[in-house]
Amino acid sequence: MNYRNIRELNNIILNKLSIIPRDIDLIVGVPRSGMLPANLLSLYLNRPYTDIHSFLNGHIYKAGARSQFFDISEFKKILVVDDSIASGSAMIEVKESLKHLESKFDIKYCAVYIIPGKEKMVDYFFEIVPLPRYFQWNILNHTTLEKACFDIDGVLCPDPLPEQNDDGEKYIDFILNAPPLFVPGSKIGTVVTSRLEKYRNETETWLKANNIKYNDLIMLDLPDMKARQKANNHGDHKAKAYMSKPYVLFVESEIAQAIEINRISKKPVLCTANFEMIYNSESFMYNLKSGKNFPFLRKYALKVRDKIRSFK
Repeated sequence: MNYRNIRELNNIILNKLSIIPRDIDLIVGVPRSGMLPANLLSLYLNRPYTDIHSFLNGHIYKAGARSQFFDISEFKKILVVDDSIASGSAMIEVKESLKHLESKFDIKYCAVYIIPGKEKMVDYFFEIVPLPRYFQWNILNHTTLEKACFDIDGVLCPDPLPEQNDDGEKYIDFILNAPPLFVPGSKIGTVVTSRLEKYRNETETWLKANNIKYNDLIMLDLPDMKARQKANNHGDHKAKAYMSKPYVLFVESEIAQAIEINRISKKPVLCTANFEMIYNSESFMYNLKSGKNFPFLRKYALKVRDKIRSFK
């Protein structure tokens, strides 16, 4: 699995910004994934930007103005930006839609990530990333989510507040009325939660009400919250479900549990606390403690380490 998050997208653009000529007049993003890198390039190059459809209709975005019409004589060199290229069909479609403007503009094409062999499809690219690929900005709509496990609390919905977590009426009210958080657009393989089995009906009701599609729901078969706290086996419980089928991804919100799931399963875990992918728990903890790639989480490193030790 090759995963890139928004931090890494931003970093690769900054590190290789010099590949983009400075005489570009206008940046045009390909909706919708291409709008994110187009916006970043617009900010760093201090150039106006817009999307394909707005460009065709004469609208652009400039500093200090949300949207305004442009005079065609203002611009000559156009950079069309998408986030990635795999088959290349989307870029071919974009080029076809702009073909009639080639006599009026000098149009160049750019993609941040491409797969090997597609280098000639664009004028500029930032990184070659082979398939299979996941990006932070499209992972919730990825067609392979049936090969993934998702936690509920902290992922599909927020964690309950301490006053809601009473293992009684308040908790039931939370389960039934929790606001959705990260809702996948594709069907999930298995929803895996440390919620108790006795709350299955309420949990299934909430999942259905929020249009979350899944094949299986695995819960913790213990009598009450006290027994769950005593067992303290959240990571082990989730890792076993992850390993029970040929799943390729687990989505977990809590960093310590995400590290523990990876340690046991030896398979990738996406942590929604920072949208980092954990491939190797030991190297992740080293980077966490050293501050490498995770400076904003460094102060939590020892706390995370202690939590992991408590799982074992």
